[in-house]
Amino acid sequence: MTGPLKGLRLIEIVGIGPAPFAAMLLADLGAEVIRVDRATGRGPMSGSGGPFDFLGRNRRSIAVDLKHAAGAETVLRLAEHADGLIEGFRPGVAERLGIGPDDCFARNQALVYGRMTGWGQEGPLASEVGHDLNYLALTGVLHGIGAEGGPPVPPLNVVGDFGGGGLWLAFGMLAALHERRESGRGQVIDAAMIDGASALGATIHGVSQMGYWREERGTNLLDGGAHFYGCYETRDGKWMSVGALEPQFYAELLSCLGLGEEDLPDQMDQSAWPAMKERFAAIFETRTRDEWCDVFAGREVCAAPVLTMPEALEHPHHEARGTFVPFEGARPPAPGPRFSRTPGALRSVAANPGEHTDEVLADWGFSADELRQLRADGAIS
Repeated sequence: MTGPLKGLRLIEIVGIGPAPFAAMLLADLGAEVIRVDRATGRGPMSGSGGPFDFLGRNRRSIAVDLKHAAGAETVLRLAEHADGLIEGFRPGVAERLGIGPDDCFARNQALVYGRMTGWGQEGPLASEVGHDLNYLALTGVLHGIGAEGGPPVPPLNVVGDFGGGGLWLAFGMLAALHERRESGRGQVIDAAMIDGASALGATIHGVSQMGYWREERGTNLLDGGAHFYGCYETRDGKWMSVGALEPQFYAELLSCLGLGEEDLPDQMDQSAWPAMKERFAAIFETRTRDEWCDVFAGREVCAAPVLTMPEALEHPHHEARGTFVPFEGARPPAPGPRFSRTPGALRSVAANPGEHTDEVLADWGFSADELRQLRADGAIS
């Protein structure tokens, strides 16, 4: 194990989306994370395993039947020796399985118990079903994403699941683990995507409450309404992004577009933005994306090509930094953030469900006789 979290021992109850992402982040930085998969093997809540299941990397897997009393007991015994546990069930499910916070705290009062949900552990929607898009919709953030006159546009699932979910949970886990050094006690982390996504939108909520944000999509400074902050199609059907917010960058952008000598409306005159967007669009269509990259090269414009995912893998900047790392025939994003003394590392591809059951349980104190009995009872596989 390498990384700043070396020495931490965590249990991850298998789930989808944000909880595995939080576990990946913590494992990348050196925590020993044991994933508890279903005893039946691959199921709707399990990862696919292998080199392209990036969320499942860097941890070992055991297969446990949580509906079996001996299976739940197995998890509780692991919890006795763990620093933290992550689960992404709907509220009340972990309690019904016998591995809820009170069950775990009875074995280990210092355990940090992380709970990942969309709606949160309480409130009128807590028990309702949903996915990333639904949670983001309730925060007001989704309403602001999209083109003028068009529908709200799902920003993949990076804002709800991963930014407002997995990162939110990992941050909460680390904060509670830090506090435990003083108190010696664990606690429950209620990480809800509606909370995390709302926090990500803090700046926009602020200007909205001040009356400076229009509810019409695509008409504001940062949502594509401004002609100097958005994306433009190029002659070859590709796209360039420009983000010339500051006056000096805007002036440089105008110069690159051949408009530097014209008498134009003030940059922040919103009434002029639609017409200026049309002018910019017509100009960008006169060159290919790569030609525009050449025009902007070395100029302080805040411009970048909009790359496809395969193109991103090959971009010279990513190659220089090692943003994507060759590993077992794939190119996963590198662990991060980057540490000068204790960097994280890619250690293993995603395990198949239950691949390390005997190995892990033996490492965590189970005898050979106990393993044989658990397998005979159907509690593990």
